[in-house]
Amino acid sequence: MSATPAEPATPSEHLEPSEPFDRPVAVDPSGPERALPIRLNVDDSDSPADVVDALFLGRFATGEQPHSHSTTLDRVKPAATLLPAGAKVLRAAKDDDRGAVLAEGEGWTLLISRWNRGADVTVTATSAELAEKILKEATDGARDEPEPQPENVTMGFWYVSPRRGPHRTTRQISAGTWEEIRPNYTAPVADAMGRLMKVTPDDIAGRLLLLHGPPGTGKTSALRTLARSWRDWCQVDCVLDPERLFNDVGYLMDIAIGEDEGTAKGRWRLLLLEDCDELIRGEAKHTAGQALSRLLNLTDGLLGQGRNVLVGVTTNEDLERLHPAVVRPGRCLARIEVGGLTRAEALAWLGGDVQGREEALGREGATLAELFALRRGTAPAGVPESRRPDAGLYL
Repeated sequence: MSATPAEPATPSEHLEPSEPFDRPVAVDPSGPERALPIRLNVDDSDSPADVVDALFLGRFATGEQPHSHSTTLDRVKPAATLLPAGAKVLRAAKDDDRGAVLAEGEGWTLLISRWNRGADVTVTATSAELAEKILKEATDGARDEPEPQPENVTMGFWYVSPRRGPHRTTRQISAGTWEEIRPNYTAPVADAMGRLMKVTPDDIAGRLLLLHGPPGTGKTSALRTLARSWRDWCQVDCVLDPERLFNDVGYLMDIAIGEDEGTAKGRWRLLLLEDCDELIRGEAKHTAGQALSRLLNLTDGLLGQGRNVLVGVTTNEDLERLHPAVVRPGRCLARIEVGGLTRAEALAWLGGDVQGREEALGREGATLAELFALRRGTAPAGVPESRRPDAGLYL
């Protein structure tokens, strides 16, 4: 769908949009809409939902309804129609992953764009008060907010949507307590993690949290529990596309500077970037361009000044391979190498499940993932030779 300039109307003419906006609208020759006349062209690449979106703009473009209010609902109750009382549906379009509804009432027009379990709702109206009122009626009680569970924590997830740009959605994530998961970590790691779980805003001396170590050692599980331990003072958000975050200045500014439900209340935020090996390894300055510099600027540079933002990074890289600027003293709130359990700790973890499995443990113990696999009776592939037992069995 494209827009091209239209021939200006004479002062005596009326603008007559096509259905459903078929009522003549008097045009003020001195109004701003006279300077921005448009004509929408539709071709076979446009969907019915695209047409609905375009029709919605009619009254706003002409100035008949010059006020607009909108909101995004991440989760909508299945039975919610998002239609105010008395709304007249003018158009409705639905495909596999998207739906659009156009409705109207006295002095207002409503567009509902549904996607997965969420929706964008926009109202245009003859006054700002009416637009706000109709939007509230449409969305009141429509959010699907599950009952909070003690074992769950609300986490945010950032990503760039092709349709909406940088977008944040929230989910309830199950997370164990530190006491429950402490046995999953070798003693030095458990001690360091235990201190981290007890951190408060007054204890923050660095803005970067770094967890590094082999895959399957429980880094992600620890971060879920950290989100639960800190939930009274810190909102934890996971960035799903970290490689894009530090290469897209607009995206970075939306996350670092933009207000959200956490920072609006003065709470801290922890941005989680998982598996960022390319970003923080030693040769990152050459391979990642400005990305590494922007990460460091967010943690202790001008970009992070005045913002209660922490950055948590997980990587499978060895400490020696990380960029020295990342691990320099004073930058990290915590820098924890998460490794496997020793053989004695692994046997203790298995507890009553040791019989018939003890011989499958490597001389150096096992990772958390290997222990879970062993308990299930499966043998994960790819265990290093040094981790395999003398009898030739492997996890």
